Amino acid sequence: MNELSTRPSASADQYVLTLSCPDKQGIVHAVSSYLFMTGCNIEDSQQFGDHDTGLFFMRVHFSAEAPVTVDKLRASFAAIGDSCQMDWQIHRADEKMRIVLMVSKFGHCLNDLLFRARIGALPVEIAAVVSNHTDFSELVGSYNIPFHHIPVTKETRPEAEARLLELVRELDVELVVLARYMQVLSDDLCKRLSGRIINIHHSFLPSFKGAKPYHQAHARGVKLIGATAHYVTADLDEGPIIEQEVERVGHGVTPDQLVAIGRDVECQALARAVKWHAERRILLNGRRTVVFA
Repeated sequence: MNELSTRPSASADQYVLTLSCPDKQGIVHAVSSYLFMTGCNIEDSQQFGDHDTGLFFMRVHFSAEAPVTVDKLRASFAAIGDSCQMDWQIHRADEKMRIVLMVSKFGHCLNDLLFRARIGALPVEIAAVVSNHTDFSELVGSYNIPFHHIPVTKETRPEAEARLLELVRELDVELVVLARYMQVLSDDLCKRLSGRIINIHHSFLPSFKGAKPYHQAHARGVKLIGATAHYVTADLDEGPIIEQEVERVGHGVTPDQLVAIGRDVECQALARAVKWHAERRILLNGRRTVVFA
């Protein structure tokens, strides 16, 4: 990974360009030349060429002193994107990503994300919280965020997912975060929101499945516990990994202490994954991710 950086200009409008394409010579030159010719300045640039997939990935944070809109930037960059077969996006750097949080009966990740967003530690706007239970309606209401109770049964799952998709469209949501939402999503929903759903789970999978995984881990005397944040795919808990957090534990830790530690590492891993996604730092690379953190 190479980096180029200059001192940012506080008065200039800030933008982020992300791209992936087949790796070949001249991509960085084409991008930097375009930015120079349009009067933009590179604040930070990161890139990675994957020899395994033959793909090139790049994230550029740039500023524009002259008045310009993001639509004009997109229109003028399109020719370069086409010529290099790029999958690319340009966004304003100060644009807060609109997200929906989903939760069931474990509220630690929900509470953590609500607080981080409130204090500005996450560059997101939480448009709504969706739950198949009503346990956290008051908590969400205290943040003046809409709470949607959408019950789910085997029979009503299609209607529940249709309602979720309706909310995503109505609220102009870019990302859905499963903050310990304990319902399996259908293959169709996973495909419709591919690359736009992040989940968190403990890192015991597949060793300790089912109920009380931390108690199962305690019975086996585990020495490391952790959490994995990943994109959701039709393959349960096997989507591209974004971030992982671990903590070493000793033989004297009780099952309840394991649960508490597990909650902390789940919050940390999920918050970082959401932050990086919102800052356009994650690019999909097949079953893996490229993270310009």
